[in-house]
Amino acid sequence: MDIERARSTMIESQIRTWEVLDQRVLDTLTWVKREAYVPEAYRPLAFVDMEIPLGHGEVMLAPKLEARMLQELTLKAGERVLEVGTGSGHMTALLASLAGHVYSLELHADLSAAAQARLAAQGVPNVTLEVGDGALGWLRYAPYDAIVLTGSVPLLPPQFRAQLRPGGRLLAVVGDAPAMTARLVTCVTSSPLNHGGGPLNHSGGPLNHGGGALNGSGGALNHSEGAWNDTGGVWNEVGLFETCIVPLRNVPQPERFVF
Repeated sequence: MDIERARSTMIESQIRTWEVLDQRVLDTLTWVKREAYVPEAYRPLAFVDMEIPLGHGEVMLAPKLEARMLQELTLKAGERVLEVGTGSGHMTALLASLAGHVYSLELHADLSAAAQARLAAQGVPNVTLEVGDGALGWLRYAPYDAIVLTGSVPLLPPQFRAQLRPGGRLLAVVGDAPAMTARLVTCVTSSPLNHGGGPLNHSGGPLNHGGGALNGSGGALNHSEGAWNDTGGVWNEVGLFETCIVPLRNVPQPERFVF
């Protein structure tokens, strides 16, 4: 297989046609070698428009979805990014190419170790990989300039918003299969948890495991375009595009009606 021709075809036929036109993103997709992050058994499928199995029911996202997510985050040099779901390490490498540092969390130790080895082999220095449950974020390095979830959530836990800096962006796929929407949340003013601008604490781990609101006076989230606020912060939220991806593990589930 002519690798460079396959890469170029992927970019022209899959990614540009999915409204990814940011030249920085397109250049990054050329520089970061996707095939180096694909498990050996699936390497011939590296540039195909499909999810690639990684084990544990996890997948490497399709090329066009990774590219669109990257474009929507509008990353800048020097920014600090949280990635929930390291997977193969490919999205980690893409994020690291555009941002200052990426903190990537993976639930499965073997996937994290394999991703670490791939990133090291490709000479990606500005990443910190940890094994842990990021279903409610990761306080150890918060607040962040950007957060991206590589698995879907039925509802977006408010803890993620609280871990954004003012101006920070959160990209998540929200909903239940087959009706999911990629949503972008932007922090307008931060909550009291991150007014100081530095790390929230050094103990790591999610904000809490109860999945409840950040405080009792908080308001309800409007999942259509608009703003969400409580006494501690204001966030704008907009729907971007429809898609469907595997769920993030251990996220709080909404109450469901039983007939």
